[in-house]
Amino acid sequence: MVGLLNQPVHFCAQNQLEIIAIRCFPWTVFELLGLPAGNDGVRTVEHPIAQLHAKLAKRMQAGKLDEALAEVEQYFLNNQQETTNNQLLSKAGGAMRAAGGTLPVSQVAAAAHATVRTLERRFKQASGYTVKDVSGLMRFEQVRNHLWQHPAASLAGLAHELGYTDQAHLSREFKRYSGTTPAAFARKAQSRQQAAGPDFVAFVQA
Repeated sequence: MVGLLNQPVHFCAQNQLEIIAIRCFPWTVFELLGLPAGNDGVRTVEHPIAQLHAKLAKRMQAGKLDEALAEVEQYFLNNQQETTNNQLLSKAGGAMRAAGGTLPVSQVAAAAHATVRTLERRFKQASGYTVKDVSGLMRFEQVRNHLWQHPAASLAGLAHELGYTDQAHLSREFKRYSGTTPAAFARKAQSRQQAAGPDFVAFVQA
């Protein structure tokens, strides 16, 4: 289980790697899994979700991916019924997602009908991160996805569109999350697309 990523994650495997991934909103994942919120690095926990591993591995080895995905979906649907419906965080998260992380904290609070102080306290309790932390990651993802699809895009234009102070601000934030500059990322994306065959597939989070 991987938490909120503010750096790239790399998977290394021999021959074949099969992953079923579930992306949860950071403001709901700890409640959904029944775990205490935190961002303190690697933790070892025993959790009922681990019981799915053997079932999923068996289905995937048999080529029954649809059944494996249905198993995961049913687990979370069952678990969701036991969680509290937190309207404040739901409204705040929805506003952040709709704006791609570009809203100031004050506007996120207004969308959730809460004060900034209340929103920050509840958000940190639920996710282990601040509203600004998660908004920054969302905004970075918009830049990364755009550069992956359009490597020749104007960085200055993206900075303006996504509410960065300037191009230098965008570059600093991009390097913080990706470990590389947006220009270097765009060059690599362009070279990979030119070298890729018709079966090339890329996965990006949005």
